[in-house]
Amino acid sequence: MAAERTARPQAVLFACNFNAVRSPMAAGLARQLLGKSVYVASAGVQKGEQPDPFAVAAMEEVGIDISRHRPLTIEEFEDLEGLNVDLIVTLTPAAHHKALDLTRTAAVDVEYWPMPDPTAAEGSREQRLAVYREVRDQLMARIRERFGRDGPANE
Repeated sequence: MAAERTARPQAVLFACNFNAVRSPMAAGLARQLLGKSVYVASAGVQKGEQPDPFAVAAMEEVGIDISRHRPLTIEEFEDLEGLNVDLIVTLTPAAHHKALDLTRTAAVDVEYWPMPDPTAAEGSREQRLAVYREVRDQLMARIRERFGRDGPANE
């Protein structure tokens, strides 16, 4: 099992609660790091609003545009794409429970990477943006740790 977990999957779905902050950030970072070597998508347990402006701003700082992202539920993703992914990376408890339910009928690995909810941040714009940056940087560190650094950086 350890060899399977360290192998690079061909398709990854990042999942969070509303697919408006953490999972689109993770998908954008993974696409930047891995290029076209891995199919990357994101979805949520529920359908959120358009991308969070703080998430968009934090990602723009590292050259990634998520402003055109449109939130999808996991069910909508499954209807559009089929569940043709090797790995679901869950970023919230609700997404993790949903993904584990999917393993009853689909051969997919699930990894839980708990991430704090930056939307709960309070304070000035800069203080709130700093929390989004922390989540972005945590996601990038986990993606690099899990998938390596050998993929094309900017395709």
